[in-house]
Amino acid sequence: MMQATMGQKQGVESRVEDIIMTGPSPFDFLPEDCISKIISFTSPRDACVAASVSKTFESAVKSDIVWEKFLPPEYSSLIPRSRAFSSKKELYFALCDYPVLIEEGKKSFWLEKANGKRCIMLSSKEVWITWGSSPQYWRWVSVPESRFEKTAELLSVCWFEIRAGMHTRYLSPGTRYSVYIVFKTEDGCPGLGDIPVEAGVGLVGQESSQKLIYFVGPSGRRRDRERRDVTRPKERGDGWMEAELGELYNESCCDDISVSVVETKSPYWKRGLIIQGFEFRPSKTQ
Repeated sequence: MMQATMGQKQGVESRVEDIIMTGPSPFDFLPEDCISKIISFTSPRDACVAASVSKTFESAVKSDIVWEKFLPPEYSSLIPRSRAFSSKKELYFALCDYPVLIEEGKKSFWLEKANGKRCIMLSSKEVWITWGSSPQYWRWVSVPESRFEKTAELLSVCWFEIRAGMHTRYLSPGTRYSVYIVFKTEDGCPGLGDIPVEAGVGLVGQESSQKLIYFVGPSGRRRDRERRDVTRPKERGDGWMEAELGELYNESCCDDISVSVVETKSPYWKRGLIIQGFEFRPSKTQ
């Protein structure tokens, strides 16, 4: 009985496939602008898939009607004056692949390619660093690989504390975000690299998520001291390192965000850390 049922199912699927292959799509009879309008209510990923359905869809997907819907409302202010774009599609992918500086160069903005969600990085100039204005503890350097003009370099501190804040209007509504600190280390980041650092992420007025991170992590003879509840950093494609600090949900773009990275328990002096900034990206699991 099971074999007969499976055989009947396969026969139905074969007939359905024949219909799909031989019959024209109902959408082929719609005006191209109408198809473009329908596709604009999907996502950039879905639009790229739709382009492979037929020549009609391929042409409809190229329309500015589609890609203008995927661009942020203020996209005209994000276009570099030195560049000209032949279509909204070209502009969309440029904003995905080439982050632009906003807010007088203190923030970096780009779009996530698959869904058009907003991504933001705050420069280290945009955060509050304890003793950050004291040249004997921190200095501001130019790093060729950085998106920003100046980057914070830790020279020597005992009290390590960095706090950041941003309004959720910079992010996409109805989206869960992961927050990362983006950095480089020198000489293993002595006094800080292999000890747990407290990280907190949340919306002001609400309970923040708390976790522990390593900037490097124990190695060699200290490897047996590594704690499983502490997150190790990962190497990025741009040559920097990142450690995830936590997550938050941006419901309606009406809140303020609070982020903290603190280590004040260890009596050792700390050095060898270069901080590019704090990055907000849509979480992989929504």
